[in-house]
Amino acid sequence: MKDSRRSRLFLGLLLAVALVLITVDHRSENTPVFGPLRTIVTSAFGAVERGVSTVTEPIGGFVGALAGAQGSREQITNLKAQNAKLEGELSSQRIDKRRSAELQAMLGLSGLGGYKVVPAQVVARRASPGFEDAVEIDAGTADGIKPDMTVLNGQGLVGRVVRATASTATVVLLCDPASSTGARIENSGELGVISGLGANGNSGRRIMFRLLDSTLPIKVGTRLVSFGSQQGVPYVAGVPIGVIEKVEATPGELTRTAYAKPFADLSSVDVVGVVVEGPKRDPRDALLPPAPKPAAKPKPKPKPATTALPGQQATPQIARPGAVIPETGPANTAPRNTRRENTAPENTRPENARPENTRPENLGPENVGPEDVGPQNPGDTRMPGQEDRGPAPRDGETSISDDEAA
Repeated sequence: MKDSRRSRLFLGLLLAVALVLITVDHRSENTPVFGPLRTIVTSAFGAVERGVSTVTEPIGGFVGALAGAQGSREQITNLKAQNAKLEGELSSQRIDKRRSAELQAMLGLSGLGGYKVVPAQVVARRASPGFEDAVEIDAGTADGIKPDMTVLNGQGLVGRVVRATASTATVVLLCDPASSTGARIENSGELGVISGLGANGNSGRRIMFRLLDSTLPIKVGTRLVSFGSQQGVPYVAGVPIGVIEKVEATPGELTRTAYAKPFADLSSVDVVGVVVEGPKRDPRDALLPPAPKPAAKPKPKPKPATTALPGQQATPQIARPGAVIPETGPANTAPRNTRRENTAPENTRPENARPENTRPENLGPENVGPEDVGPQNPGDTRMPGQEDRGPAPRDGETSISDDEAA
């Protein structure tokens, strides 16, 4: 549209009309004439506005999403970075907590044994010339570490130092095939030699022990400690080594072979201590962990007692010498049959069979009570009125007949 005088005049006229209408509408808000007119205009333009919004709203949302996509992408990237940072801090806290526990255990063991140690941390695992299983620690000669010093952790013996620089040192592990140390059996003075098995030892989970005296017994569960070397080089005495898991029979050999599981987990060594000064006195078995208690044997269950039912014969019992078997039959429950006087020796003596005891006047019905023929004495086969003749006559004695007694 060209900028002409006519167009400027028309635009000014429109503005003037608009101002007049706004003023009149504002001042005559409650006027009956303009009220319905305003309602009609509002309804007409409201419908048009809603239609235009329905068409333009998706387009506006799409344009707004395109405009804010870059900001959302940056926000997502920042959130991911914060999440990774928090996960790293949490992992570091776990590692620090575990290392703190290992450090406390190592210091506790060294303090109990009287060892002066320099704490260190394993920073790499590498194969040193001449050795297969070796690690590098972050302490060296500047900390007082020298070759041929004992290395331990909170559980037991780890190895020895083979090389040292100003800030690092190389430690060969106990499981290395070229590593060997003297060992002593717990609560005994018997000696042997510990040797590493390398890859054959299941990644440091098993070492070999050879007992010098092949005639001595050795069993599974026996625990071992380091025997020590002269002046504590390269191994100090009294450090726990491991527990026997398997014993091999070696007939004809001068030594006995066994396999032990190290107390220290040589496959995941982290915090260690280098012994720079040995104890003044051999701690012997004082550093060994408490021995596991043997499992309690289950008590045998008592057998239930069998009771004979009415009319059923009880199982016969065999009497042992000196044992008394209780009789449970109904015929043997009478008190008079269980008295001691009925089984006393004086009732079976020969003088009870004298003639005066077998006279007819002693055989009257008044002398034969129902208890003598009752069911309480099922083994008594005498008829009523029949006398007790006593025991059988001995050698040299004469039996008295009924006629002689009369």
